Amino acid sequence: MTTEAPAPATAELRGEPAPSYLQEPRGLWSWLTTLDHKRIGILYLISVTAALFVGGLFAMLIRLELISPELSFFSSTLAYNQAFTLHGAIMVFMFVIPGIPAALGNFVLPLMLGAQDVALPRLNLASWYFWLAGSALMIGAILAGGIDTGWTFYIPYSSTYSREGDAVLLALGGVFILGFSSIFTGLNFVVTMHKLRCRGMGWFRMPLFLWAIYATALLQIVATPVLGITLALAMVERAFGVGIFRPELGGDPVLFQHFFWFYSHPAVYIMILPAMGVISELIAVHSHKKIFGYRAIAFSSLAIALISFLVWGHHMFTSGQSQVAGAVFSFLTFLVAIPTAIKAVNWVATLYKGQIALRTPMLYALGFLFVFIVGGLTGIFLATVSINLHLHDTYFVVAHFHYVMVGGTVMAFLGGLHHWWPKMFGRMYNERAAKLGWLLVVGGFIWTFLPQFIMGSRGMPRRYATYNMEGLEVHQPLHLMSSLGAWVIGAGMVWTLCYLVYSIFKGRRAEVNPWRAVSLEWDVPSPPATHNFPIDPHVDFGPYDFERIDEATGLIRPGPESQRLLAAAAVKTLPPGAEEENSG
Repeated sequence: MTTEAPAPATAELRGEPAPSYLQEPRGLWSWLTTLDHKRIGILYLISVTAALFVGGLFAMLIRLELISPELSFFSSTLAYNQAFTLHGAIMVFMFVIPGIPAALGNFVLPLMLGAQDVALPRLNLASWYFWLAGSALMIGAILAGGIDTGWTFYIPYSSTYSREGDAVLLALGGVFILGFSSIFTGLNFVVTMHKLRCRGMGWFRMPLFLWAIYATALLQIVATPVLGITLALAMVERAFGVGIFRPELGGDPVLFQHFFWFYSHPAVYIMILPAMGVISELIAVHSHKKIFGYRAIAFSSLAIALISFLVWGHHMFTSGQSQVAGAVFSFLTFLVAIPTAIKAVNWVATLYKGQIALRTPMLYALGFLFVFIVGGLTGIFLATVSINLHLHDTYFVVAHFHYVMVGGTVMAFLGGLHHWWPKMFGRMYNERAAKLGWLLVVGGFIWTFLPQFIMGSRGMPRRYATYNMEGLEVHQPLHLMSSLGAWVIGAGMVWTLCYLVYSIFKGRRAEVNPWRAVSLEWDVPSPPATHNFPIDPHVDFGPYDFERIDEATGLIRPGPESQRLLAAAAVKTLPPGAEEENSG
């Protein structure tokens, strides 16, 4: 990294340590009104982590109920339905979709670009407040009696059958508002990457995490309005009895499914594309090897984003669509596996003969590879129409979804969090404690969902509060195993939260570049100063040119062009008269 043009003299340029973004300005109000992308990223991190634990709590209560074939924990099947609805809605809309882009992306994207902030900082802060407002309405639905529609809000459940009309309207309104948060974040990132890349950073010098965020942002901007319109129509129908989706009023319930999945299958990639970007960073940096097939991975992100708009119909193989439509959607679903496989093959090729360091971020990357590949391979069964008819609405679908979405996204989220934690807070966590947390989370995850593949293939239906009917009681041992695994995941999450929070106060100070990475966020102090870079950066190397790292200091060795610009900037930033003093 070097300079393009000098900025006004700062504490750093005068040889004084600049206050970090955590220190200046001070006070709660300064955080609630901040325009600093790093602080907004931390606000998102706190918020989505809280959502993760609330949604996870509902999951563990569900698994507690399913230990026994009879209703034993919840007071009624209605209470069970409300629990799994809120688990799904909170996890999908409040954690998985915003988690990596809004928390990790907000913090590191401008730093990776060599920018001082995002292009639209006020819109960035507004997106967090929209997230809070939408989440408040979702939680308000619990206080209003709960919702039992399922997280997809299918008609007629959300239009007629749900017993608490006000709660359904609150939940629909909450997701509607959360959509604005997603759109604002995506719009901000697209503008930032087009307009604020530092000098020398062309598109093919950007880290692959930024390519993944860019593809995700396009999906957020284009697909999310479809969900917003769909939910608005559902609210109008519920409140005023207008016939849009309800068949008794002349509507079409399958139309709701088309609208919902036209958004929600791209939303699957809104969840997983940022995770893939994180994994690209973790594998390259922690194997200390230039990423294999940079352009193939970059363009595969865009290909996945494009194809994701064409495959929504595979969610509706049992909804009465024509055989031709089923065959087309099946083919397109298989097609999306190609760019996905390109990423996986290139990640493995990057690991080959790399200097692999089995630190916690790399362990989460390897965990991601395993669970995501299993999830992808099981998706082949669901993409095949004839097999889907047997597996639809069974626990096989639950296991597949969690292996791809939760296993993939949560592994990447935790891996990225451990990777950038020293940069965020300037402190190192305890590596042994972190590896124990990884073992609990990854081991517990496999323990929880692997039995569900077996149950689903044998016909165990999902969403049942009880399974004491003839033929289903045989699944009780597998349900018990799955429930025990869920509590192991919960213990791992609590353990992870504890040692990370402890490290903020007691962890040893982090180096500027503890992982010996090359991207620009590792060339600023840990934690960064409020305005990121004291002078505008310039790059003349790629994000994975590890030969540019000085192993002794961990800093990036500038090239000839960088050295020339750095020297020029240093002269221009000297105080008046200093040139004469030094020359004399």
